[in-house]
Amino acid sequence: MATYTLTVFSKSGETLLDETFEAANEQEAKKIGTEKLREHNYLETTHRCTSSAGKLILFHR
Repeated sequence: MATYTLTVFSKSGETLLDETFEAANEQEAKKIGTEKLREHNYLETTHRCTSSAGKLILFHR
């Protein structure tokens, strides 16, 4: 299992969500990240999801 970090930012740059989770692969990480964004109603807010290796998995500006 790899570790991924989901971060959401407000328009002013404030961090709204900074959550770490584990997933078996990038596809699963995208699914989990998208579900977490949906739960918090952040799908249209600036966000990113990165792997522990620094790879960008999800991004919305």
